[in-house]
Amino acid sequence: MALTLSEKAAKHIQKSLNNRNKGIGLRLGVKTSGCSGMAYIMEFADEIEEDDQVFESQGVKIVVDPKSLVHLDGTELDYVREGLNEGFKFNNPNIKDQCGCGESFNV
Repeated sequence: MALTLSEKAAKHIQKSLNNRNKGIGLRLGVKTSGCSGMAYIMEFADEIEEDDQVFESQGVKIVVDPKSLVHLDGTELDYVREGLNEGFKFNNPNIKDQCGCGESFNV
């Protein structure tokens, strides 16, 4: 099981952590939401819980709870710029379907 970051995503996260001046990495997860069933959760990780899995990619720690890991295994988090918009993009090989707006997915 693994999660990875693209170079652009890692640089953006590391810069945000440095500006924030605290935190050990990025916490990724999923929650029940939206028309397709699940949505991504992304927040700074200030601590690691006992059951959390920790991955390191491009020098950044990624923290994931065990329930979310099943849905995120193999995912690469990228940071993309498309026209005037920029943001994180989840390249998740487990997705079977997602809603038209791209806010939720199912596996």
